[in-house]
Amino acid sequence: MTDKEDNLGEKARKFFNEAGEEARETAREFSENAKETFGNGENKRILAGVTALFLGAFGVHKFLLGYTKEGLIMLGVTLVLSPFTCGMAASLVAILGFVEGVIYLTKTDIDFYNTYVAGDKPWF
Repeated sequence: MTDKEDNLGEKARKFFNEAGEEARETAREFSENAKETFGNGENKRILAGVTALFLGAFGVHKFLLGYTKEGLIMLGVTLVLSPFTCGMAASLVAILGFVEGVIYLTKTDIDFYNTYVAGDKPWF
């Protein structure tokens, strides 16, 4: 490798590390603001279900439930992989989010709380 290639690789690593840190910080801020706005109440079923239906591809419902890692995974797949897969990755993540939204909305409040809030189950 040449010095120029090494320098370019180092710049790319630095860029992606900074971008990842910014994404984590934004997700933390979003989660904290959502908690302030909607309260730390136990019943987030309707809010999580509706956001999963409409914004499922971006993982917003995961952030609302406090699953930051899973939300970042969904957001990353949608934003990073979609250009390389002609939008198929975003479509699949959107379908996953939609299914999760339907599951959230069809559960009772107690089942939802026991499974996703107290049970700490991030997927389905």
